[in-house]
Amino acid sequence: MTPRRLAPCPSSPNCVSTQAQDDRHAIAPLRYQKPMAEAKEVLKAVVGSLPRVRLVEEDHTYLHYEFISLIFRFVDDVEFLFDDDAKVVHFRSASRTGYGDFGVNRRRMEEIRRLTSGKL
Repeated sequence: MTPRRLAPCPSSPNCVSTQAQDDRHAIAPLRYQKPMAEAKEVLKAVVGSLPRVRLVEEDHTYLHYEFISLIFRFVDDVEFLFDDDAKVVHFRSASRTGYGDFGVNRRRMEEIRRLTSGKL
């Protein structure tokens, strides 16, 4: 089975990814120390507590969420991919539509980093 990879960000500024190479889209991954299954449950609890979010896909090392914006009901896709060898969680947060996002995706992921700090 081929390991899952996160899709690259488009050229538009409405995406951040830990696997991006350019400054506009790049963001640091989350680090964890607990066993992967435990870290995954903590991450699921934190993300699940956020408003207007729905888990749409999950497997052993992967989580895919949809975030819905309050006013216009835009959908952002947020994916997490656990790399247990490196003890990091790669992620990608991207708007499905439009060009710019006013920094929403980056702020969301930095908020998740803050909320999980010391818990993973």
